[in-house]
Amino acid sequence: MAEATKRSYMRPNAVDAIYDKNTGNNLGGDDFPYVHFEEVEGDDLTIELMLKGGGCENVGRQYSLPDNSVGAGRDLAGVRKVVLDAVQKAQGQGCAPGILGVAIGGDRGSSYIKSKEVLFSEMDTRNEDPKLAELEERLTSEANELGIGPMGFGGKTTVLDTKIVGLSRLPASYFVSVSYMCWAYRRRKMTVKGEEIIYDEWGFWWSSRPEIFLGGGGGTVRKENQ
Repeated sequence: MAEATKRSYMRPNAVDAIYDKNTGNNLGGDDFPYVHFEEVEGDDLTIELMLKGGGCENVGRQYSLPDNSVGAGRDLAGVRKVVLDAVQKAQGQGCAPGILGVAIGGDRGSSYIKSKEVLFSEMDTRNEDPKLAELEERLTSEANELGIGPMGFGGKTTVLDTKIVGLSRLPASYFVSVSYMCWAYRRRKMTVKGEEIIYDEWGFWWSSRPEIFLGGGGGTVRKENQ
């Protein structure tokens, strides 16, 4: 990370919150950058990278249901209400149009983590659970009916996709976490199999959508070069 920052592949983003000083090399103690390890069966090593900036991180939200402020109960109807509330409050900030990662259940920590991890799934793929698959499509559609549009300037495209993961929870808790990902959706996956290294090409959403229409006008985003 320090070498990549030195070569200007990464901009320096590690700021000490107490002393307000940028380290200049993207290293900030034991927890910055934050790396998650998961032990799995087999000899393969898989590394997944997601570059998520502060803008979209700032508009993420977590709700504890029931939430009387939006009339949300402890069910999927309540989940729908708070997710749309998060989109409404973001108002296009976080570099809209964005992708929503939603975790239902868990504790406060695991819920936020899983709401980000679910963003590693591919665009335009649906949850295997038919109830959640239906909710994903409905949330994307209804978020786009809010008229917020790219960067909050108005239009028909506020959200590009929605990804949902369900978790077990404590009887006393019902958390819903919403992580917002910016339109660039920068991700990469590398798998090491012995001497072989495989790079997956799903890192950019426009690999599957070469052209989308933003807002109600004729503006387009097109992939010219990978």
